[in-house]
Amino acid sequence: MSPARPSRLKKKAPSRALVHSAAPEPSAFEKAMNEFSNSAGAFPNVSIRWLLGTAALVLLAACACAWFALCVLYWQGSWQLLYHPNAAITRTPASEGLTFESVHFAATETGTTQLTGWWLPDQESKFTVLYLHGADGNLSDILDTLTALHQENLTVFAIDYRGYGQSLSIHDAGHPNEKQLRQDAEWALTWITQTRRIPARSIIVYGSGLGANLAAQVAAEHSELAGVILDNPLQDPLAPVFNDSRSRLVPSHLFAKDRYDLNAPSAALRISSLWLLDQPQANQPETPPKSFKSVQFQKTIAWLNPPIIRDPHFAETLHRWLDDL
Repeated sequence: MSPARPSRLKKKAPSRALVHSAAPEPSAFEKAMNEFSNSAGAFPNVSIRWLLGTAALVLLAACACAWFALCVLYWQGSWQLLYHPNAAITRTPASEGLTFESVHFAATETGTTQLTGWWLPDQESKFTVLYLHGADGNLSDILDTLTALHQENLTVFAIDYRGYGQSLSIHDAGHPNEKQLRQDAEWALTWITQTRRIPARSIIVYGSGLGANLAAQVAAEHSELAGVILDNPLQDPLAPVFNDSRSRLVPSHLFAKDRYDLNAPSAALRISSLWLLDQPQANQPETPPKSFKSVQFQKTIAWLNPPIIRDPHFAETLHRWLDDL
């Protein structure tokens, strides 16, 4: 017998259960979402109270920044509540047929003149008037007053402060302020005494409005002058500043450096003073201001109808006072 052949074993087909297809790789977006989902529990919930508190702090900080910006703007522009300069000269004494000289003086080291004034001479005049106008306009706006004084046989020298008229512009000189106006008045007085050789005992300082407060300061420091005329000086010169509604939003008293105090200079006067005040309205008493009462030297008060230079008693009052100097 031939040996038996080994039987061929049939290979079994692989089971379907053992066959696995490769799983696809997750995308970057899916990975990020999975990580976020797994870590979501790590962040605590934010309370409404915390959100409201944070919002309140942000709002408070925004209000503080806005108020600070308002303070800065007020500090930069508050001077315009008191001073109203005008650079345009619309009239000159020539408009009234008067002979005058336009004077440019107070030169800087570079030769630039800072102040402009009008010199109206009178050869028979015993006194020379240094006229200091108020906070508004320029020399053109006081031409009627200068004409009236010149017609009373007075030599008149009127100036525009820096920032006014043809004097140094605000762009170059900065905005007007008490210290600057005070310096301008001193320069004008020096020009009269040194350039025109007018003795101080023949000079009268005449101020109107805010210029009257300035004139009182000048006169208080120059007892060698002949006298001072105060045309409606301001008892509360900073009222336009502090009474403005915008001033109530900021600490305006800290920003306002000018004061133009009238009481202290009045008490310090050692020269004759003439106070020209507007006649009170009907049924109101003629009550002298506190600053007038503080004057210890020779003083005269006159109540005239506004405008004062047009009152029929103006010339009489002026000459009676001049005769006593």
